[in-house]
Amino acid sequence: MLTLGVDLASADERTALALVEWTGASAVVRDLRLGASDPELIDAIRAADKAGLDCPLGWPSLFTDFVAAQRTGNWQPVPADAAWRRGLAYRVTDLVVRAEAGLNPLSVAADRIAYVAFRGANLLAHLAAVGIPIDRTGAGRVVEVYPAAALRRWGLTHRGYKRPGQASLVDELQAAAPWLDLGAFEPLARRSHDAFDALIAALATRAAALGLALPPTVAQLEAARAEGWIALPTSELGDLVPST
Repeated sequence: MLTLGVDLASADERTALALVEWTGASAVVRDLRLGASDPELIDAIRAADKAGLDCPLGWPSLFTDFVAAQRTGNWQPVPADAAWRRGLAYRVTDLVVRAEAGLNPLSVAADRIAYVAFRGANLLAHLAAVGIPIDRTGAGRVVEVYPAAALRRWGLTHRGYKRPGQASLVDELQAAAPWLDLGAFEPLARRSHDAFDALIAALATRAAALGLALPPTVAQLEAARAEGWIALPTSELGDLVPST
């Protein structure tokens, strides 16, 4: 199995991808790079069995309905309370991650992560145009991942890890996953948090591919199809490789 992790940014130079090959009881990093363009990402996703994007795959339904109503002038006044504003700002999956992992994903409707989501939406359109079906629940080739939440679920450092001095994070990951072979890509993982995020995204993608991530409930499925769904790992990190 080949899993791809993408730390998507609004610009190519901050976009990283990681390709991991899973064979037997080991995992080998086959590619890790910065500066990935859309054509490179499309080619990499087409070559992978499963690809995880660290990027919102949609917007809150209440937000999109609100914006559409604003455009046509067909809106109705509602109590502008905290719950209403929260519904505009956060997707169902964001609230689930907050409840399950104690982390607050950035709001794609009210934060700068929207710039990344613009690029992500266009990338999904290009993928669909070359014949890759898009299912924002994560059931298809592409799944949404959140590296910080994956690190939290695996008991690894997940707060403040993007500050300088992240080399110890690679040591921590290698101690927890001795079966992961970084090879010649270890220096890049140590010096770039974007590359490290892409690597964690590839591991979280493996969890999704194995069915070891929290799926939407029946009640959440409609929202997940429209808004996207974060694949939050439900297993230990060691469960990503078969027992020896």
